[in-house]
Amino acid sequence: MHTNRRFSALPDFPLADMVRVQRNLESRGVDVINLGAGDADLDPPSAVVDRMCQAVGETAYSRYPFQAGLPSLREAIAVWMKDRFGVTVDPWKEVLPLIGSKEGIAHLPFALLNDGDAAVIPDPGYQAYVGSVTLAGGEPLLIPLRAENNFLIPLTDISGEIANRVRILYLNYPNNPTTAVAPDSYFEEVIAYCKHHEVVLAHDHAYSEIAFDGYRPRSVLEFKGARDVAIEYHSFSKTYNMTGWRLGWAVGNPDLISILSKVKSFLDTGQFLAVQAAGAAALACWKQWVPGNVATFQKRRDIAVQELQNVGFDISPPHATMYLWVPVPTRESSEDFAARALETEGVVVLPGSALGRGGEGFFRIALTRTEARLAEAAQRLGRLL
Repeated sequence: MHTNRRFSALPDFPLADMVRVQRNLESRGVDVINLGAGDADLDPPSAVVDRMCQAVGETAYSRYPFQAGLPSLREAIAVWMKDRFGVTVDPWKEVLPLIGSKEGIAHLPFALLNDGDAAVIPDPGYQAYVGSVTLAGGEPLLIPLRAENNFLIPLTDISGEIANRVRILYLNYPNNPTTAVAPDSYFEEVIAYCKHHEVVLAHDHAYSEIAFDGYRPRSVLEFKGARDVAIEYHSFSKTYNMTGWRLGWAVGNPDLISILSKVKSFLDTGQFLAVQAAGAAALACWKQWVPGNVATFQKRRDIAVQELQNVGFDISPPHATMYLWVPVPTRESSEDFAARALETEGVVVLPGSALGRGGEGFFRIALTRTEARLAEAAQRLGRLL
């Protein structure tokens, strides 16, 4: 079958091959511990499930949602942004409900990129950035995230002729997969850069609420000048264990929100209104529910880090996200290490190279199983050293 050159340039999405191998092992009775995908074995808030059950029976919610979505969700998002970050946003001009933050991230380049335009993308990083820019006809400009730079994109790497072609700069802090966090000074520097070069700042804030040891991630919209250049993406998936519900939102510059809404109007008709009603219920219980969920992830982090250190891995506890970013301790590639972990020990980890060449030399562990299973996985991985 003939496909276009943009599609042909796409890499395989992470974990596709490992799922096949996992199923094969499980069919043979192997006990597999899957720490590959960021999909926790935890339940959403009961208030969310209850509201969903109620909303499904409301006839009005069976209609097309379109891009306007549910007014109560937009208003709940605006209230939450104020309570959480101290940011005031117009629920109708600066907020847009999404079918998960992934689709909003993926749709934006179709409105902003012409042939020859480039987008700055962290490497390693969420592969939706690369895929959407490629499909939109832009050039993914992959900037390595290095430990010596605290896994921040050095803006000095985006200069000269390259800077003239950049239209979008993607950031994601707290960061997947490196778990890095960005200081205020870095956000201020990025905003100034984007204003000077007329670049859109697209900040993926999916992990804003999974933070430990007193660390509180900030919204990019808290910083002076951000609203002139920035759009920020939020997700219900990680915060409320709602990965399968497919709900998120974009917030920020009203022109960018309008542009994204127009693109979406040609490609989707919005998320089921009952799901949006459940999302509003999630935001309403944020203060009461989220701290307990974060405490669960923190316990998992502490156990996993301690057990990995005990068996010989070089790992420090991250300040945020639901991941551990672990240096490969052997001389093999991250892909070979991950394959050996699965085939010989029944543990699924994500090779760093699956998230870009900049991820080589590391593998990612998702804190998505119980403390006991994480400890068992660490023991198994230790046998590979």
